[in-house]
Amino acid sequence: MRLTDQSVHDLLGAFSSSDPTPGGGSASALASAVGAALLMMVSGLPKTRSGAEEERRVLDRTRATLAGIRDELVSAIDADTAAYDRVVAAYKLPKASPGDQQARKAAIQDALRGATDVPLQVMRASVAALRESDGVAAHGHSGAASDVGVAIALLHAGLHGARLNVDINLDGIRDEVYVARVREEAARLANG
Repeated sequence: MRLTDQSVHDLLGAFSSSDPTPGGGSASALASAVGAALLMMVSGLPKTRSGAEEERRVLDRTRATLAGIRDELVSAIDADTAAYDRVVAAYKLPKASPGDQQARKAAIQDALRGATDVPLQVMRASVAALRESDGVAAHGHSGAASDVGVAIALLHAGLHGARLNVDINLDGIRDEVYVARVREEAARLANG
């Protein structure tokens, strides 16, 4: 069963278990997905900051953009777990012969790249949602300012958590060109 199909109670139970998945990567995607969803809620409220038609148009466009971002983040909750499960499986491959060892090393490298790409995408989506938060804060109903603040805090938490997962996975990847490119992008996303 997919994590995203579970009840909140069962999902928290999965995060609480001693299994390595779901872990911080899935939690980061979840935090950012909730942040994006809160921004959608505020942008969909019937009242805007001043009641102007232009504010409604901006908020409607923002809501549509956020829906795509939220859906991407929701998909990443399960994708991160699947990616890390592939890393665990690769480390369990046989290593008795030189051929086994070579196949195992290649599988580990491939799995680590997948486990890096998912949180990197969570970082991208989190930043995209944070960019949309400016319009929601400026045009959304002032009574929902705390919801916007919570959304932004969750998006920052998801962004930071995803960065931690990117960094730890990069430590095991041998492709220096890939590592340098991803480190550069992750730093840019985290800072801006």
